[in-house]
Order: sequence, then C-alpha cells, then structure tokens
Amino acid sequence: MDPQRAPVRVVFVLLPDSLVLDWAGPAEALRIANQRLRAAGQPERFIIEFAGPRPSMRGSVGVALSGLSPLPTQWDGPGWVVLVGLPGDTIATDTPEAQDLLHWLRGQRFTRGGVELVTVCAGALLAAHAGALAGRRVTTHHHHLDELRAVEPRCEVVSNRVFVIDPPVYSSAGVTTGIDLMLHRIADTCGEALAAQVAQAMVVALRRGPHDPELSPFLAYRNHLHAALHRVQDAVSEQPQADWSVPRMAEVAHTSARHLTRLFVEHAGVAPLAYLRRLRLAAAQLALASGASVTRAAELSGFGSDTQLRRAWHQFGLPGSPSASTSAPVR
Repeated sequence: MDPQRAPVRVVFVLLPDSLVLDWAGPAEALRIANQRLRAAGQPERFIIEFAGPRPSMRGSVGVALSGLSPLPTQWDGPGWVVLVGLPGDTIATDTPEAQDLLHWLRGQRFTRGGVELVTVCAGALLAAHAGALAGRRVTTHHHHLDELRAVEPRCEVVSNRVFVIDPPVYSSAGVTTGIDLMLHRIADTCGEALAAQVAQAMVVALRRGPHDPELSPFLAYRNHLHAALHRVQDAVSEQPQADWSVPRMAEVAHTSARHLTRLFVEHAGVAPLAYLRRLRLAAAQLALASGASVTRAAELSGFGSDTQLRRAWHQFGLPGSPSASTSAPVR
C-alpha cells in the first residue's frame, strides 16, 4: 500500500477522570471523516482506539468507560498518540495509572510520519512529565502555561494559540481547540475538501488555524457580572454588522446612552463604540480568512467602506493589511 494512503492508527490514551470533551470531539471528527470516505467509495483512513493503563475507568463527568485496550507495545504503520487533559488546577502524576502512562510514554519514539504525538489541553503536561516535549514548540490550556514551563523548561511554550505544530508533536490549547487541531490533521492526511466536509457536519462554521488566538475577540471584555451589559454585548456579538449606535445599544440595556457608556468603561474597560469596532474587525478577519474580498468583508462586518476597515485594522495594531489576509475560499 502507498505509505501516503496507509491507515493511521489513532490511540486516545485515557486516565481516570480524563476530560471527556477533550477526546470525544476529536474522535467524532475522525469518525465522520471515515464515514465521508466510505460514502465516497474510498477506504477509511483512521483506526480509532481507546487505551489506558486499566481496561475500565471513570471519565470526568462520571461516565463509566470500559473495554479500553492496553497501551500499545508495537506499531505497524503510522500512528498518533493522543493525550488529553485532566481536571484540576495542576496535573497530578503521582497516581499508579499516571505513573504507568509516563513509563510507557518514555518508551515511545515519536517521529514525523511515523508515530506522532497529539496533545489536547493539559495532555501536554503528561507529555512534558515524560520528557517528550524537550526542544519543541508547544501550547496548552492558558491555565496551565506556567505549569508547563516549570515542568519542561527545555520546551518553548506558546501562549494564546489555538494549536501549535512542531512535528512530530501537535499540541492544542484545550477543549474545542482539540477539534480544530484534529480537523487540521485530517486536512493534512486526507485533503482540505474532506476536512471542510467534516467541519460542516460538526457545525464548525469557521475553522481556526495555528496562528489564530486562543481567546476570541468575541469573548473579550466579558469578565464582569453586569447583566444589562452582557445583554448588550450578546446582541452586538450576534449582529456586529447591524446599524449600532450608543443610543440603540442603550435601548437593549434599558438605560440612557450616557449611563451605558459609564457601564462599558467601568465593567468592560472599553468604550461601547470601540467594543463594536473590535467585534466588527474580528468578523472581517473571519470573512477574509474564508476567502471574501476586502470590500465584501467590510460589508459583511458592518464597516461602511474598505477605508473604514483598513483604518480599524491599523488602529488595533493588526499586522499586515486586510488585502494580505485574504485566502482562497474553502470549497
């Protein structure tokens, strides 16, 4: 068989209390990829397996997991070892199961195109404790960045990224970003067209890449508890292209325009129109990344013209220009 078409054995390695969303989302992406390949009359490319130090254990939400395979002792072709996160402020490795996993990881030889390492969320900490990240660029959940630096000072920890690629190591920031990383791996293995089909089936409207920030502008300025302000931010986030003004936002909050401005500055740390421009700029970036022209991106995001989009682009210090950020549309 052509090595480029060989099935990839994907082993999700689980410990007691492994975060279910960290492995279930990426595994579903692979399942759907296989499903779409079969529907097209092509062979499946991914052999999905769940393994652990014990044949049964409990997941993070209390679900009982059984029938887990033993940790692999040999590989007959390309494979991916997927390590996922665990709950807690820090990742404990002093349990018998974690010690067994680390011992097994230290015996693995990760090579590009051979057996490769994929980490989701705090799974990177397990890899770090096993010495598998020395000399690599990696990321993890933002709550564990400093912990990762302390555990493995020989790796370069990249913050605020959805995922980081440094073959044979592929690391993601956590939870939903594991799906983004798996879609990227599907594209590498089976092509962009299949990855786009999988993303559509999973209702992942806009795929994120390795250079995208982990924390979306749509989530910024929300670290407060003011219900009326959240109501306004929800409305603006849902339709940033609408004809918003401070008085119209104030109607949503049921307050005066002057009082709303005070609420924004006090609780969100930003003026309402600056917040609106930031959301519109984020919407324009997504449109450009999906193949829209600068003119179309400006229209879709609520900017009155290309000039307004370019002005906001430079105002917020984005690199390059809108024209340089366009890409071919995903078909």
